[in-house]
Amino acid sequence: QVQLVESGGGSVQAGDSLRLSCAASGRTFGGRALGWFRQTPGKERELVAGIDWIGTRTQYADSAKGRFTISRDNAKNTVYLQMNILKPEDTAIYYCAASDFGTPQASPQLYGYWGQGTQVTVSS
Repeated sequence: QVQLVESGGGSVQAGDSLRLSCAASGRTFGGRALGWFRQTPGKERELVAGIDWIGTRTQYADSAKGRFTISRDNAKNTVYLQMNILKPEDTAIYYCAASDFGTPQASPQLYGYWGQGTQVTVSS
């Protein structure tokens, strides 16, 4: 089992930045790709950013490109999402997830472990 705990969410103004963190306990997530997803009411959970198990290959949603950066520190069993120039449409619950694969996957069905989520609210 891998337990994931997100932190760093909050309420900010448009244009501000936030850094989300996700710490793993239990079995480490070495060898697994990691992803940050977000979900709003009535919508499906969508991949915001993913990173491979080494930390060299990343994948971003079009809405996140140029503003968000995903990174991981395997020694600390932690994955990060740096979010800059936040917009009201970024408001969502953000989840980190660990995949059963080594490369990032867009489908949430390919992630076997999930955190509880952290709320990000961006006001205009």
